[in-house]
Amino acid sequence: MTTARRRSFISSLLVLAAIGLLWPIYNAPIWWVSLEAPNYPPEVFPDGVRIEFHLNGVFSGCGQAAGSADQEGDALDCVHEMDTINHYVGMYPIASGGAVEVFFSLFLVAMVGVMLLGFLVRCAVLRMSIMSAGFVAVAVWMGLAFLGPDGLRYQSARYLAGRVMDSGESLADETPDRELSSGEALVARLKASLAESKAAEGGEAQAAPAAVDGGAKEQSLRYFRDAFNQDTDRIGDEQWQGSGSQFIPWHYRRNLGRYFRDPEVLEPMVAGIAKEGTILFWGIIVAMIVLVGITRRPGGAAEKLLTLAPAGLPLFFVIEYSVWLWWYGHHMNEMGAFTLKPFMPTVFGQGKVAQFTTNSYPEYGFGLMILFSLLLLAAMLLRRERIKDDEDN
Repeated sequence: MTTARRRSFISSLLVLAAIGLLWPIYNAPIWWVSLEAPNYPPEVFPDGVRIEFHLNGVFSGCGQAAGSADQEGDALDCVHEMDTINHYVGMYPIASGGAVEVFFSLFLVAMVGVMLLGFLVRCAVLRMSIMSAGFVAVAVWMGLAFLGPDGLRYQSARYLAGRVMDSGESLADETPDRELSSGEALVARLKASLAESKAAEGGEAQAAPAAVDGGAKEQSLRYFRDAFNQDTDRIGDEQWQGSGSQFIPWHYRRNLGRYFRDPEVLEPMVAGIAKEGTILFWGIIVAMIVLVGITRRPGGAAEKLLTLAPAGLPLFFVIEYSVWLWWYGHHMNEMGAFTLKPFMPTVFGQGKVAQFTTNSYPEYGFGLMILFSLLLLAAMLLRRERIKDDEDN
Protein backbone atom coordinates (compact mmCIF):
# COMPACT_ATOMS: atom_id res chain seq x y z
CA MET A 1 0.00 0.00 0.00
CA THR A 2 1.41 3.39 -1.01
CA THR A 3 1.74 6.27 1.39
CA ALA A 4 -1.13 8.13 -0.31
CA ARG A 5 -3.45 5.14 -0.07
CA ARG A 6 -2.49 4.57 3.54
CA ARG A 7 -3.34 8.16 4.39
CA SER A 8 -6.66 7.89 2.62
CA PHE A 9 -7.47 4.64 4.42
CA ILE A 10 -6.60 6.05 7.86
CA SER A 11 -8.56 9.21 7.11
CA SER A 12 -11.65 7.15 6.28
CA LEU A 13 -11.28 5.11 9.46
CA LEU A 14 -11.07 8.28 11.55
CA VAL A 15 -14.26 9.64 9.98
CA LEU A 16 -16.07 6.34 10.52
CA ALA A 17 -14.96 6.41 14.16
CA ALA A 18 -16.33 9.96 14.45
CA ILE A 19 -19.66 8.87 12.96
CA GLY A 20 -19.77 6.08 15.52
CA LEU A 21 -19.48 8.67 18.31
CA LEU A 22 -22.56 10.63 17.23
CA TRP A 23 -25.14 8.44 18.97
CA PRO A 24 -23.20 8.25 22.26
CA ILE A 25 -22.75 12.03 22.16
CA TYR A 26 -26.48 12.50 21.60
CA ASN A 27 -27.32 10.47 24.71
CA ALA A 28 -24.41 11.36 26.99
CA PRO A 29 -24.40 14.10 29.65
CA ILE A 30 -22.38 16.99 28.20
CA TRP A 31 -22.25 19.41 31.13
CA TRP A 32 -23.30 19.34 34.76
CA VAL A 33 -24.37 22.01 37.23
CA SER A 34 -24.92 21.66 40.96
CA LEU A 35 -26.11 23.82 43.83
CA GLU A 36 -24.72 23.40 47.32
CA ALA A 37 -26.11 25.00 50.47
CA PRO A 38 -26.50 24.14 54.14
CA ASN A 39 -30.20 23.50 53.48
CA TYR A 40 -29.27 20.53 51.27
CA PRO A 41 -27.35 18.18 53.57
CA PRO A 42 -25.04 15.61 51.98
CA GLU A 43 -26.91 12.69 53.56
CA VAL A 44 -29.85 13.51 51.25
CA PHE A 45 -28.04 15.25 48.39
CA PRO A 46 -24.62 13.56 48.19
CA ASP A 47 -23.69 15.50 45.04
CA GLY A 48 -25.62 18.64 45.84
CA VAL A 49 -28.65 19.52 43.72
CA ARG A 50 -27.09 18.33 40.47
CA ILE A 51 -28.49 18.41 36.94
CA GLU A 52 -26.95 17.23 33.68
CA PHE A 53 -27.32 18.86 30.28
CA HIS A 54 -27.70 16.52 27.29
CA LEU A 55 -28.34 17.29 23.65
CA ASN A 56 -31.80 15.76 24.13
CA GLY A 57 -32.73 17.51 27.36
CA VAL A 58 -31.80 18.23 30.95
CA PHE A 59 -31.88 15.30 33.38
CA SER A 60 -31.35 14.76 37.08
CA GLY A 61 -27.72 14.12 37.97
CA CYS A 62 -28.50 12.94 41.49
CA GLY A 63 -28.21 9.33 42.47
CA GLN A 64 -29.79 7.77 45.52
CA ALA A 65 -30.45 9.61 48.73
CA ALA A 66 -28.30 8.18 51.44
CA GLY A 67 -30.36 6.17 53.90
CA SER A 68 -29.77 4.25 57.04
CA ALA A 69 -27.94 0.97 57.02
CA ASP A 70 -31.13 -1.06 56.77
CA GLN A 71 -32.86 1.20 54.33
CA GLU A 72 -32.40 1.66 50.62
CA GLY A 73 -32.06 5.31 49.54
CA ASP A 74 -34.78 6.97 47.49
CA ALA A 75 -34.13 8.24 43.98
CA LEU A 76 -33.76 12.02 43.82
CA ASP A 77 -35.09 14.19 41.02
CA CYS A 78 -32.80 17.17 41.21
CA VAL A 79 -34.21 18.91 38.14
CA HIS A 80 -37.43 19.50 40.05
CA GLU A 81 -35.56 20.40 43.22
CA MET A 82 -33.59 23.05 41.34
CA ASP A 83 -36.73 24.33 39.60
CA THR A 84 -38.44 24.59 42.98
CA ILE A 85 -35.72 26.71 44.57
CA ASN A 86 -35.19 28.81 41.42
CA HIS A 87 -38.85 29.77 41.08
CA TYR A 88 -38.72 31.65 44.39
CA VAL A 89 -36.50 34.26 42.70
CA GLY A 90 -38.60 34.29 39.51
CA MET A 91 -36.46 31.97 37.36
CA TYR A 92 -38.35 29.89 34.82
CA PRO A 93 -38.14 26.06 34.83
CA ILE A 94 -35.01 24.57 33.30
CA ALA A 95 -37.09 22.86 30.60
CA SER A 96 -38.07 26.28 29.24
CA GLY A 97 -34.56 26.78 27.89
CA GLY A 98 -33.59 25.41 24.48
CA ALA A 99 -36.94 23.69 23.91
CA VAL A 100 -36.71 24.01 20.13
CA GLU A 101 -33.02 23.09 19.89
CA VAL A 102 -33.56 20.01 22.02
CA PHE A 103 -36.39 18.81 19.75
CA PHE A 104 -34.32 19.22 16.58
CA SER A 105 -31.03 17.95 18.01
CA LEU A 106 -31.75 14.40 16.84
CA PHE A 107 -32.14 15.55 13.23
CA LEU A 108 -29.10 17.82 13.43
CA VAL A 109 -27.01 14.85 14.58
CA ALA A 110 -28.35 12.83 11.64
CA MET A 111 -27.53 15.73 9.31
CA VAL A 112 -23.94 15.76 10.60
CA GLY A 113 -23.72 12.02 9.95
CA VAL A 114 -24.76 12.55 6.32
CA MET A 115 -22.15 15.30 5.95
CA LEU A 116 -19.43 12.97 7.17
CA LEU A 117 -20.56 10.22 4.81
CA GLY A 118 -20.21 12.78 2.03
CA PHE A 119 -16.66 13.53 3.14
CA LEU A 120 -15.74 9.88 2.71
CA VAL A 121 -16.52 10.07 -1.02
CA ARG A 122 -14.06 11.98 -3.20
CA CYS A 123 -16.03 11.72 -6.44
CA ALA A 124 -18.14 14.91 -6.55
CA VAL A 125 -21.03 13.35 -8.48
CA LEU A 126 -21.27 10.32 -6.20
CA ARG A 127 -20.88 12.52 -3.12
CA MET A 128 -23.72 14.75 -4.25
CA SER A 129 -25.92 11.71 -4.85
CA ILE A 130 -25.20 10.22 -1.41
CA MET A 131 -25.71 13.51 0.39
CA SER A 132 -28.89 14.28 -1.55
CA ALA A 133 -30.39 10.90 -0.65
CA GLY A 134 -29.30 11.23 2.98
CA PHE A 135 -30.62 14.76 3.37
CA VAL A 136 -33.93 13.85 1.75
CA ALA A 137 -34.28 11.02 4.28
CA VAL A 138 -33.47 13.39 7.17
CA ALA A 139 -35.90 16.02 5.84
CA VAL A 140 -38.74 13.50 5.48
CA TRP A 141 -38.06 12.08 8.95
CA MET A 142 -37.92 15.56 10.47
CA GLY A 143 -41.04 16.63 8.59
CA LEU A 144 -43.00 13.67 9.87
CA ALA A 145 -41.88 14.40 13.43
CA PHE A 146 -42.52 18.14 13.33
CA LEU A 147 -45.56 18.43 11.08
CA GLY A 148 -47.13 14.99 10.79
CA PRO A 149 -49.94 13.51 12.92
CA ASP A 150 -48.45 11.48 15.78
CA GLY A 151 -45.10 12.93 14.77
CA LEU A 152 -43.69 12.42 18.25
CA ARG A 153 -43.45 8.73 17.40
CA TYR A 154 -40.47 9.65 15.23
CA GLN A 155 -38.61 11.18 18.15
CA SER A 156 -36.18 9.26 20.33
CA ALA A 157 -37.47 7.48 23.44
CA ARG A 158 -34.89 9.38 25.48
CA TYR A 159 -36.24 12.74 24.32
CA LEU A 160 -39.81 11.72 25.19
CA ALA A 161 -38.75 10.40 28.59
CA GLY A 162 -37.12 13.72 29.37
CA ARG A 163 -40.24 15.66 28.45
CA VAL A 164 -42.35 13.42 30.72
CA MET A 165 -39.99 14.17 33.60
CA ASP A 166 -40.12 17.88 32.76
CA SER A 167 -43.80 17.83 33.66
CA GLY A 168 -43.01 17.21 37.32
CA GLU A 169 -45.67 14.50 37.50
CA SER A 170 -43.81 11.38 36.48
CA LEU A 171 -42.92 10.31 39.98
CA ALA A 172 -45.55 9.03 42.36
CA ASP A 173 -45.78 10.84 45.62
CA GLU A 174 -45.24 8.50 48.50
CA THR A 175 -45.46 9.17 52.21
CA PRO A 176 -42.78 7.23 54.06
CA ASP A 177 -43.64 5.38 57.22
CA ARG A 178 -40.41 6.49 58.85
CA GLU A 179 -39.29 9.77 60.39
CA LEU A 180 -37.95 12.16 57.76
CA SER A 181 -34.38 13.37 57.90
CA SER A 182 -33.75 17.13 57.96
CA GLY A 183 -33.03 17.19 54.23
CA GLU A 184 -36.08 15.12 53.31
CA ALA A 185 -38.24 17.32 55.53
CA LEU A 186 -36.94 20.36 53.64
CA VAL A 187 -37.89 18.78 50.33
CA ALA A 188 -41.35 17.93 51.66
CA ARG A 189 -41.85 21.51 52.84
CA LEU A 190 -40.76 22.91 49.48
CA LYS A 191 -43.17 20.62 47.63
CA ALA A 192 -46.01 21.48 49.99
CA SER A 193 -45.29 25.19 49.56
CA LEU A 194 -45.27 24.82 45.80
CA ALA A 195 -48.58 22.94 45.84
CA GLU A 196 -50.13 25.65 47.99
CA SER A 197 -48.89 28.41 45.66
CA LYS A 198 -50.33 26.59 42.64
CA ALA A 199 -53.67 26.20 44.37
CA ALA A 200 -53.72 29.87 45.32
CA GLU A 201 -52.85 31.02 41.80
CA GLY A 202 -54.95 28.70 39.69
CA GLY A 203 -57.52 27.10 41.91
CA GLU A 204 -57.78 23.40 42.50
CA ALA A 205 -55.72 21.52 39.97
CA GLN A 206 -56.98 18.59 37.97
CA ALA A 207 -55.67 15.16 38.75
CA ALA A 208 -52.51 14.45 36.84
CA PRO A 209 -52.41 11.66 34.28
CA ALA A 210 -51.24 8.35 35.59
CA ALA A 211 -47.49 8.22 36.09
CA VAL A 212 -45.59 6.33 33.45
CA ASP A 213 -42.20 4.85 32.91
CA GLY A 214 -40.55 7.41 30.63
CA GLY A 215 -38.39 4.70 29.07
CA ALA A 216 -41.33 3.29 27.13
CA LYS A 217 -42.19 5.40 24.09
CA GLU A 218 -45.82 4.31 23.90
CA GLN A 219 -46.41 5.12 27.54
CA SER A 220 -44.81 8.53 27.12
CA LEU A 221 -47.02 9.30 24.11
CA ARG A 222 -50.10 8.21 26.03
CA TYR A 223 -49.06 10.43 28.91
CA PHE A 224 -48.77 13.48 26.64
CA ARG A 225 -52.13 12.82 25.02
CA ASP A 226 -53.88 12.47 28.38
CA ALA A 227 -52.14 15.53 29.80
CA PHE A 228 -53.07 17.60 26.75
CA ASN A 229 -56.72 16.57 27.01
CA GLN A 230 -56.77 17.54 30.68
CA ASP A 231 -54.94 20.82 30.20
CA THR A 232 -57.25 23.76 30.88
CA ASP A 233 -54.72 26.20 29.41
CA ARG A 234 -55.26 24.96 25.86
CA ILE A 235 -56.54 27.51 23.37
CA GLY A 236 -60.11 26.87 22.21
CA ASP A 237 -61.09 23.33 21.31
CA GLU A 238 -57.76 22.28 19.83
CA GLN A 239 -57.48 18.51 19.53
CA TRP A 240 -54.38 16.44 20.18
CA GLN A 241 -52.44 15.85 16.97
CA GLY A 242 -49.17 14.67 18.43
CA SER A 243 -46.98 16.67 16.03
CA GLY A 244 -43.84 18.44 17.13
CA SER A 245 -45.21 21.79 15.96
CA GLN A 246 -48.14 21.36 18.36
CA PHE A 247 -46.18 19.73 21.15
CA ILE A 248 -43.35 22.26 21.51
CA PRO A 249 -45.46 25.37 22.30
CA TRP A 250 -47.96 23.39 24.40
CA HIS A 251 -45.24 21.77 26.49
CA TYR A 252 -43.43 25.11 26.73
CA ARG A 253 -46.59 26.85 28.00
CA ARG A 254 -47.19 24.01 30.43
CA ASN A 255 -43.69 24.35 31.89
CA LEU A 256 -43.81 28.12 32.17
CA GLY A 257 -47.18 27.87 33.92
CA ARG A 258 -46.00 25.41 36.55
CA TYR A 259 -44.92 28.30 38.76
CA PHE A 260 -46.10 31.49 37.10
CA ARG A 261 -49.60 32.16 35.76
CA ASP A 262 -49.37 35.46 33.95
CA PRO A 263 -50.84 35.12 30.44
CA GLU A 264 -49.81 38.62 29.40
CA VAL A 265 -46.18 37.66 29.94
CA LEU A 266 -46.27 33.98 29.00
CA GLU A 267 -48.34 33.96 25.81
CA PRO A 268 -45.90 36.13 23.80
CA MET A 269 -43.13 33.77 24.90
CA VAL A 270 -45.15 30.77 23.72
CA ALA A 271 -45.88 32.43 20.38
CA GLY A 272 -42.18 33.17 20.00
CA ILE A 273 -41.16 29.58 20.66
CA ALA A 274 -43.67 28.32 18.07
CA LYS A 275 -42.25 30.73 15.50
CA GLU A 276 -38.70 29.71 16.41
CA GLY A 277 -39.57 26.06 15.77
CA THR A 278 -40.90 26.82 12.30
CA ILE A 279 -37.85 28.95 11.46
CA LEU A 280 -35.41 26.27 12.60
CA PHE A 281 -37.29 23.55 10.72
CA TRP A 282 -37.06 25.39 7.41
CA GLY A 283 -33.57 26.64 8.24
CA ILE A 284 -32.27 23.09 8.51
CA ILE A 285 -33.84 22.17 5.18
CA VAL A 286 -32.30 25.23 3.48
CA ALA A 287 -28.91 24.42 5.03
CA MET A 288 -29.03 20.89 3.61
CA ILE A 289 -29.88 22.20 0.14
CA VAL A 290 -27.01 24.70 0.30
CA LEU A 291 -24.59 21.98 1.43
CA VAL A 292 -25.49 19.79 -1.54
CA GLY A 293 -24.99 22.74 -3.88
CA ILE A 294 -21.58 23.62 -2.43
CA THR A 295 -20.21 20.09 -2.23
CA ARG A 296 -21.21 19.11 -5.76
CA ARG A 297 -18.04 20.80 -6.96
CA PRO A 298 -14.75 18.92 -6.67
CA GLY A 299 -12.03 20.46 -4.57
CA GLY A 300 -10.70 20.88 -1.05
CA ALA A 301 -13.08 23.69 -0.04
CA ALA A 302 -16.09 21.36 0.01
CA GLU A 303 -14.19 18.75 2.02
CA LYS A 304 -13.09 21.37 4.55
CA LEU A 305 -16.70 22.46 5.02
CA LEU A 306 -17.86 18.88 5.58
CA THR A 307 -15.35 18.38 8.40
CA LEU A 308 -14.74 21.81 9.92
CA ALA A 309 -18.44 22.55 10.50
CA PRO A 310 -19.06 19.29 12.44
CA ALA A 311 -15.69 19.65 14.20
CA GLY A 312 -17.01 22.86 15.74
CA LEU A 313 -19.57 20.90 17.78
CA PRO A 314 -17.93 21.52 21.20
CA LEU A 315 -17.73 25.26 20.49
CA PHE A 316 -21.32 25.37 19.28
CA PHE A 317 -22.48 23.62 22.44
CA VAL A 318 -20.63 26.00 24.77
CA ILE A 319 -22.06 29.02 22.93
CA GLU A 320 -25.60 27.62 23.08
CA TYR A 321 -25.19 26.66 26.76
CA SER A 322 -23.85 30.13 27.65
CA VAL A 323 -26.64 31.92 25.80
CA TRP A 324 -29.33 29.99 27.67
CA LEU A 325 -27.63 30.53 31.03
CA TRP A 326 -27.68 34.24 30.27
CA TRP A 327 -31.38 33.96 29.38
CA TYR A 328 -32.21 32.24 32.67
CA GLY A 329 -30.43 34.96 34.65
CA HIS A 330 -31.83 37.92 32.71
CA HIS A 331 -35.46 36.88 32.10
CA MET A 332 -36.96 36.37 35.53
CA ASN A 333 -40.66 36.59 36.25
CA GLU A 334 -41.78 39.38 38.56
CA MET A 335 -44.05 36.96 40.41
CA GLY A 336 -41.07 35.44 42.22
CA ALA A 337 -41.26 35.59 46.01
CA PHE A 338 -37.85 37.27 46.23
CA THR A 339 -36.19 39.89 44.07
CA LEU A 340 -32.81 39.13 42.54
CA LYS A 341 -30.89 41.40 40.21
CA PRO A 342 -30.24 40.01 36.71
CA PHE A 343 -27.05 37.96 36.70
CA MET A 344 -24.98 35.64 34.54
CA PRO A 345 -24.89 32.10 35.98
CA THR A 346 -21.49 30.45 36.10
CA VAL A 347 -20.59 28.80 32.79
CA PHE A 348 -17.41 27.09 33.99
CA GLY A 349 -16.08 26.69 37.50
CA GLN A 350 -17.48 27.64 40.87
CA GLY A 351 -19.65 30.66 41.63
CA LYS A 352 -21.85 32.12 44.34
CA VAL A 353 -25.52 33.16 44.13
CA ALA A 354 -27.00 34.31 47.44
CA GLN A 355 -26.29 31.52 49.93
CA PHE A 356 -25.80 28.91 47.20
CA THR A 357 -22.50 27.69 45.85
CA THR A 358 -22.80 26.79 42.16
CA ASN A 359 -20.61 24.39 40.26
CA SER A 360 -20.55 24.10 36.47
CA TYR A 361 -18.21 21.66 34.69
CA PRO A 362 -18.05 19.49 31.57
CA GLU A 363 -19.13 15.86 31.77
CA TYR A 364 -17.73 12.91 29.83
CA GLY A 365 -20.02 13.68 26.89
CA PHE A 366 -18.08 16.89 26.30
CA GLY A 367 -14.93 14.78 26.22
CA LEU A 368 -16.57 12.66 23.52
CA MET A 369 -17.26 15.88 21.60
CA ILE A 370 -13.59 16.88 21.85
CA LEU A 371 -12.54 13.42 20.65
CA PHE A 372 -15.05 13.70 17.79
CA SER A 373 -13.50 17.02 16.73
CA LEU A 374 -9.93 15.74 16.96
CA LEU A 375 -10.78 12.73 14.78
CA LEU A 376 -12.28 14.98 12.11
CA LEU A 377 -9.40 17.45 12.16
CA ALA A 378 -6.89 14.61 11.85
CA ALA A 379 -8.91 13.10 8.98
CA MET A 380 -8.96 16.45 7.19
CA LEU A 381 -5.20 16.89 7.53
CA LEU A 382 -4.58 13.41 6.14
CA ARG A 383 -6.93 14.12 3.26
CA ARG A 384 -5.02 17.33 2.48
CA GLU A 385 -1.76 15.41 2.40
CA ARG A 386 -3.34 12.92 0.01
CA ILE A 387 -4.47 15.76 -2.27
CA LYS A 388 -0.97 17.25 -2.25
CA ASP A 389 0.51 13.86 -3.17
CA ASP A 390 -1.93 13.56 -6.09
CA GLU A 391 -1.04 17.05 -7.32
CA ASP A 392 2.70 16.34 -7.12
CA ASN A 393 2.27 13.18 -9.14
